[in-house]
Amino acid sequence: MSIRDALPAGPLGFGAAPLGNMFRDIPEEEALATVDAAWDAGTRYYDTAPFYGAGLSEIRLGKALSKRARDEYVLSTKVGRLILDEVEDPADRNHGEKGDIFKYGRPNKIILDYSADGTKKSIDQSLKRLGVEHLDFVWIHDVAQDFHGDVWLSMFETARTGAFKALDQLRDEGVIKGWGLGVNRTEPVELMLELSEPHPNGTLLAGRYTLLDHAHALQRLMPMAAAKNVDIVVGGPYSSGILAGGTHFEYGPVPPEIAAKVEQIRKLCADHNVPMKAAALQFSLAHPAVAAVIPGASKPERIAEDHAALSFSVPDGFWKDLRRSGVVSADAPLPGSN
Repeated sequence: MSIRDALPAGPLGFGAAPLGNMFRDIPEEEALATVDAAWDAGTRYYDTAPFYGAGLSEIRLGKALSKRARDEYVLSTKVGRLILDEVEDPADRNHGEKGDIFKYGRPNKIILDYSADGTKKSIDQSLKRLGVEHLDFVWIHDVAQDFHGDVWLSMFETARTGAFKALDQLRDEGVIKGWGLGVNRTEPVELMLELSEPHPNGTLLAGRYTLLDHAHALQRLMPMAAAKNVDIVVGGPYSSGILAGGTHFEYGPVPPEIAAKVEQIRKLCADHNVPMKAAALQFSLAHPAVAAVIPGASKPERIAEDHAALSFSVPDGFWKDLRRSGVVSADAPLPGSN
């Protein structure tokens, strides 16, 4: 099943990484209230992962959704890491380029496992933490250079012969609706799309198709995905928060050149009375390969902003000025006829 066909409530989903205490120690009641706000606003697609707080995001999301009928929402999580009962100091973990984003998460030890057996074990663990009987989509998490450095290709090969085949089988057996990668880099997705088999349904691509970073994805990945009917779910549409008034870009400090670009976008938005969130979400969704966008949130009020941003009527003149400014690539699809 395509991702697009599985989302009857529309393309705006909920990215649950913040529920794993990303960047800060989020109170339980605040996390649960945020999921409730998403539901009340009409959100019916929720994405999480074992990695987010060493299972904390899955536990909180499952608790918040336990009062909802399982057939009323779409749920995705990820494989590639197992969460152990053994504990460790979260501050000592090496998350590659992502630093210590989940230093406030659970202390359970996290190990990598992209094998077929590890994939099935990860799914079983996630089902227990989420408190549900089935998943809809499963993404193979972070099999890319930003986490694994120069050995990422060997990790990809392990996943190709393990997780890929296991998820393809589970999809064909009807256990899940579909699978793909869940990554922050374009290269593994391009590599996957070049394979003759197995056959993914989509991919969760975080941070690589945003107002601030899309030129590279437009070169190969997005045309390949569109040609092969592989749906793209855009994660991190606000580029770790900088496009939503935050202070992070790519999970870290904001480089001067990015700050200058954000200021350029902010000025254009002010000139046309367009919320920057509206520009960010609607830009990502304008590409025909994109089926959904899943901004993260840890405060209930952010949910209302996201839904308002999606429905905001952005004037055609804004997109024209955005194009003329050079902020977006000349070949980037924009809403409307631009």
